[in-house]
Amino acid sequence: MEPTDAKEANAGTQRRGLLLINTGAGKGKTTAALGTAMRAAGSGMRVLVLQFLKGSWHYGELDAAERFSGDLVIRQLGRGFVKVGGAETDPEDLRMVREAWDESVREMNSGEWDMVVLDEINYAIGYGMLEPETVATSLQARPPMLHVILTGRNAHPLLVELADTVTEMREVKHAYARGILAQRGVEF
Repeated sequence: MEPTDAKEANAGTQRRGLLLINTGAGKGKTTAALGTAMRAAGSGMRVLVLQFLKGSWHYGELDAAERFSGDLVIRQLGRGFVKVGGAETDPEDLRMVREAWDESVREMNSGEWDMVVLDEINYAIGYGMLEPETVATSLQARPPMLHVILTGRNAHPLLVELADTVTEMREVKHAYARGILAQRGVEF
């Protein structure tokens, strides 16, 4: 069977930075991104994880990243999860997300990284803290070999369209629903 167009004819032969999105209501979006980041660091790539909303808790992945000798760096840029229970966005969280975005753009264009993970950015966009068009424009202008992973529920359709790979996590069953508390090393 012959390819129907040039894009299909070149499938599997192009090398370029990929845009990946991990989204959905199920558990594992950040975990999958960190697994990819760890694989990349293990392959000699320099990886930066920027966590937009996480920042007030200590997560096991912070300790694990220290073991990669600078090839896998995680920076927490927020104060913790925001917009819980439909509350209005705190102006301080809004300021921090905007600063996190500015840092993200600088780092994506710095030439220092082979992969950048923008953890929980989909929440920031969904909460109206970042404009999806602004994010899309910067992602399109990133260096051609830079891989970027976006995580968080409800990925914006504009970014889904732009992405090379989109994975949706779907919750089938979760221990928390049966009253089992989050477990260190599994959930955080």
